[in-house]
Amino acid sequence: MSVGSGNGGTEPSDAADEPGWDVDPEDEIASVVEALGRQQKRWRETAGLRVAEFADAIGYGEDLVRKVERGARIPRPEYLDKAEEVLDAKGFISAMRDEMLKARYPKKVRELAKLEERAVEVLLYSNHNLHGLLQTKEYAEALFDMRQPALLKDVVEREVAGRLSRQSIFGRLPAPALSFILEEVTLRRPLGGRMVWRRQLERLLQVGTLRSVALQVMPTEREEHAGMGGLIEVLKFEDGTAVGRSDGAFNGRPVHDPKQLRVLELRYGMIRTQALPPGESLAFIEQVLGEA
Repeated sequence: MSVGSGNGGTEPSDAADEPGWDVDPEDEIASVVEALGRQQKRWRETAGLRVAEFADAIGYGEDLVRKVERGARIPRPEYLDKAEEVLDAKGFISAMRDEMLKARYPKKVRELAKLEERAVEVLLYSNHNLHGLLQTKEYAEALFDMRQPALLKDVVEREVAGRLSRQSIFGRLPAPALSFILEEVTLRRPLGGRMVWRRQLERLLQVGTLRSVALQVMPTEREEHAGMGGLIEVLKFEDGTAVGRSDGAFNGRPVHDPKQLRVLELRYGMIRTQALPPGESLAFIEQVLGEA
């Protein structure tokens, strides 16, 4: 997938330099993007503007305008704001702003966010880094910047934005019960530099005080550890169903079967008993922050 972050008002020499995100035609969000494109084209033609004239008026390249109108490019919010202003579209274009913000997130992020929105209880154990729901923007950027082969700047931006959008789960009412188990090593690794590291630790202390959150630390010195199989995620829903996943079970695939879910819950429960209790865990994080 090629996405870009170019400047408006100039004709880009490469599609990767255009402001917006490419659309995967196999993604169900493509129909929403196509609907926006039809709306823009209708209002542009109603205003009597050719594509080149409209592009000049909003300060973006003609090629980008054409891609938006045929549903091949997800425009950025500032593009939509300018298009609404120039076309005086009575709110029809700006009404698509929220949908376009969601559309820019990778499909896997949108699907996970839908599950998290329904969950009444969430169990999360991460071993290599802090879970995405706990990450600050700077910490998440540092993680994606370390990927090899290196990711394009706008790919990083898109992934980070999607990850941060899911953190709205902390403001949900009624709040779901959220349980996080963190490895001590993830608290001590200064990803992104010392200031990013310190702000991340402060974020953990902030989240850890929420009544709906239980945050626990697994000390590195533990001789017994039931989480050596890797990440565990279990989301439980109000209707009694659930979905879970673990790197070390069922080939890493999401599972719904009660017997398979029971295996993940048993492992998670054991890790929970081996980790520090929530109160001691927050004190431990405060100690690490003091040493940072």
